[in-house]
Amino acid sequence: MASSLSKGILRSFGSLSALRRCQDISIRASGDCLFSRGSSFHLGSAASLSHQRWFTSVLTPELEDGPFPADLLSSRAVLTPDRKIGLYQDLVIPVANFNNEDKGFMVLAGDVFDVPIRKDIVHRVVRWQLAKRQQGTHSTKTISEVSGTGRKPWNQKGSGRARHGTLRGPQFRGGCVMHGPKPRSHAFKLNKQVRRLGLKIALTARAAEGKLLVFEDLEVPTHKTKNIVNYVQQMENAKKLLLVDGGSINEKLKLATQNIHYVNVLPSIGLNVYSILQHDTLVMSRAAVNGIVDRMHTPINR
Repeated sequence: MASSLSKGILRSFGSLSALRRCQDISIRASGDCLFSRGSSFHLGSAASLSHQRWFTSVLTPELEDGPFPADLLSSRAVLTPDRKIGLYQDLVIPVANFNNEDKGFMVLAGDVFDVPIRKDIVHRVVRWQLAKRQQGTHSTKTISEVSGTGRKPWNQKGSGRARHGTLRGPQFRGGCVMHGPKPRSHAFKLNKQVRRLGLKIALTARAAEGKLLVFEDLEVPTHKTKNIVNYVQQMENAKKLLLVDGGSINEKLKLATQNIHYVNVLPSIGLNVYSILQHDTLVMSRAAVNGIVDRMHTPINR
């Protein structure tokens, strides 16, 4: 009976030395021990379960007499694996303000803030935006628009020079430009569904990166620029900030941010994909989030 028991322990733990080390560490560590001296354990599945628990135990700096020195262990919290993006699940996000005060929580609609990421859609929307805002005022003069006489400069024959009928041609200095640009619109058509999907993807990307902050409101006590600078410095890894409010922009906030190149303010009706991509942190008020969700849920007029 004793021999069979020892053989089972060897099969489960590999060697008696491994069992001895496991017992010593389990006795020293309080609360996370696998088994204690005097406790009974079963062979087979119970032993293999204890064996797995021994290899998946978490070492913390509090165990100073553990197998690893405390100064080599990280004191940071172990992060859980990131959630899978694009499952259309509602997100719960904390709400704060400029003073970093807790203002509760807010539920973000999954069909707006948790859609599958598609870079091709974002690329199409950005190209559409940049083409639509291009001025298109470039212009060159044709041969009928260039000032100058229309007479033939010299005779067709006898002068020994090349034959020409006008001095306003493109080969002469001060002449016309052939096939040059004329004022026109560079805009092209992009379906509303694609535009709407591009904005959802941009919002989803910021939410997945943890760069989407929701504030109760964007009210500031004064119009001083130093207040906004202090607020931005309190935020972690915020290099360029985009503030989005629900209605019209507060006059104090507008004056406080107009002299800071890395902070911009937009109303929710003007939120777009290109502006989101230009800023690494997006701060939205409750009213702005509600406005964007209502805008995304509004049926498209065909």
